Amino acid sequence: MHIYEERLSVPRSWWALVALGGAGLALAGIPFGAIAAVTAAAVGMAVAAGIVYAHGRVRILVTPGSLVVGGRKIPIEALGATEILDEREAFEWRTVRANPYAMLLLRSYIPTALRIELRNSYGGAPYLYLSTRQPMNLAAVLAFSRG
Repeated sequence: MHIYEERLSVPRSWWALVALGGAGLALAGIPFGAIAAVTAAAVGMAVAAGIVYAHGRVRILVTPGSLVVGGRKIPIEALGATEILDEREAFEWRTVRANPYAMLLLRSYIPTALRIELRNSYGGAPYLYLSTRQPMNLAAVLAFSRG
């Protein structure tokens, strides 16, 4: 059972770029014949679509007793205080204020984030930085899960 679930899917414009890349590869393949042009477009678009899909399928899940971030399961007991970051603060925390030991889930196309302190430096990380479109909802769900 999931208490909270968010998929960090890529913007629709990225899919348009995949199509444009395929069209560009088709144009590049025209001098070698129609079959080469179609093959180049199909292969290029398939590779690009796979990369875009994989990048956008990361999920943030809150289940009873744990936070699952990109496949990594963190017990709720290991989570400390949360800080909702607006666009400016999120930029600072992922650049100049970033800790090299922190656990980061960065998505450049999501401007807001949530920073969560980790108790006892869980996994050697002082905090968890999550790009999220709904930082207030995620913070509320985590507060509720902690009881």
